[in-house]
Amino acid sequence: MATFAEIQDLKTTLIRKAKSGSGYLAPITAPVIDETFVGAGGVLAALPPAYFDLGWLSNDGMSFARDQSTSDVTSFGSVTPTRSDVTSDTETVTVVAQETKMSTIGLYTGVDPAALVPGTNGAVFVKKPATPTTRHYRGFFISKDDGDFGDIYIARVMPRVKVTNFGEQAYGGGDDPISWGVTLTGYNDPEEGFATGYLFGGPGWNALLDDMGFSTAGVTGLNP
Repeated sequence: MATFAEIQDLKTTLIRKAKSGSGYLAPITAPVIDETFVGAGGVLAALPPAYFDLGWLSNDGMSFARDQSTSDVTSFGSVTPTRSDVTSDTETVTVVAQETKMSTIGLYTGVDPAALVPGTNGAVFVKKPATPTTRHYRGFFISKDDGDFGDIYIARVMPRVKVTNFGEQAYGGGDDPISWGVTLTGYNDPEEGFATGYLFGGPGWNALLDDMGFSTAGVTGLNP
């Protein structure tokens, strides 16, 4: 016999929050971030130079959504589908960038940031394309949490994203700045073989591997 408390396996140290983070984009020709971004002992490597930070984001941070559609077969005498097949599985990330700069203006307007050149008087005039072009990026979105043994990083790698929706933009008073909100949809990259990757690491992460149920065989640089 066992009590209810004895059959539970609850660990408050495994509850994670994104206390800060950044979203990065890069040209589609840039290298894709992978597990080698986290080095020995959980220390992060430098980002490839082509990646640019979207800067300060609204307090909502980076909001990820997943939409999956299925095709169901119903059968006579069954109240539940007798077969269900996944027909689509799409992930998106929504960010509201608060910094007004070349990269956020280009992302929101759909204009190549390299084409945003100030005039002789310093003014920048952007003509929204009459026919928007499809511009794909590499996406990397990383958050940081605190752990007893150091930082814990939780990130999404999206090797092929494009802007598919835009947030409202207000020119007015109040507490909110002029912002540049976009939703990016991830697509399968044929060379990388995936649409979304989940990356976890950091010294605080390493210290919790056993508690999270991972085998630590062959893992070096673990914290006590």
